[in-house]
Amino acid sequence: MATEANAMKRKTKEEIALAYKSPPVWYDIRGFFILTFAYNSTLWAQVRFFGRNMGPRHIEIACGTATLTWLVMLWRRWHKMPAVHVTGIDYAESMLAGAIQRFKDWPNTEFLHADAAVLPFDDESFDTANIANSVHCFPDVLGALKDAKRVLKPGGTLACNVLLYPRGVWPFRQIAQAINDWGIRKGILYTPFEREQFSDLLAQAGFEVLSEMVTGNCFEALVRKPPAVA
Repeated sequence: MATEANAMKRKTKEEIALAYKSPPVWYDIRGFFILTFAYNSTLWAQVRFFGRNMGPRHIEIACGTATLTWLVMLWRRWHKMPAVHVTGIDYAESMLAGAIQRFKDWPNTEFLHADAAVLPFDDESFDTANIANSVHCFPDVLGALKDAKRVLKPGGTLACNVLLYPRGVWPFRQIAQAINDWGIRKGILYTPFEREQFSDLLAQAGFEVLSEMVTGNCFEALVRKPPAVA
């Protein structure tokens, strides 16, 4: 699909990090607006999706200010789900500062500055991983997916979602397109995806698909690293 994203010079990870250099509260307000009108998804649908897919040792890749992670953890507490150790990483230091502040009184959490495509962890370090509302800003999506697979234990799962090109009817499709065009100009959106395009990337990274679903302009996928062969 020809879009403004294809015509513009691709931004580096440093340029994208600079575009995300905003006060954390503004990031959260902006993120809620994008989630509602560009993804056409709901916050609580995402809390349930990501909250159900967390193992004992878990990594949040591109966690931003970790507002969604915080809501997920509250949801898990409310439902008396098992405790998890959460490691969050992000490349935008101002967003990461918001995450660190938000979780300063939470045990078993840590937040580190890191590149999603070059994770500073040993192979097979985590049981599960989430990538929420952030694949669209990765300069190297396949590299990030491959490194997520590397740090997962055999049989470990990755829950992720991606922003699709606008679908649906007027005026919602036009609103979503306007938000995407603004995001590209701002530098916080690298590109939306076609569903098949992202499914192909998951396969290239070596993941096995457990479930997939499209709601609005949001594609959710639960995939796993193949189990070890006995």
